[in-house]
Amino acid sequence: MIQTDNNLAESVAKAASDKKAGDIVIMDLTGISPVTDYFVICSANSITQVQAIADNIEEQLSEQGIRLLRREGYRDARWVLLDYGNCVAHIFLDEDRQFYKLERLWGDAKQVVYQG
Repeated sequence: MIQTDNNLAESVAKAASDKKAGDIVIMDLTGISPVTDYFVICSANSITQVQAIADNIEEQLSEQGIRLLRREGYRDARWVLLDYGNCVAHIFLDEDRQFYKLERLWGDAKQVVYQG
């Protein structure tokens, strides 16, 4: 199955939504970031939920034949980063998301709130 970057971001957002992630935002960083084209940012209420969201994203994308390049922060699970190349998922514990404010940091990016 061929995945475009936008479809990949949508797949990540859907997998996060399936585990009740909150405030899911897809950010289009095309032409803004040299590292990736999309961020998917979401929140969780607990460390256990952060890990469940990350696990579900990995599982769902793996079933589609999409390989995870890198995972960071899983053990502490306050901010888990899943790198799929042209799409990076950020799963935050609520208070950590408020602290780091990635949406503001990348304020030039087009942002879409995911309605799953």
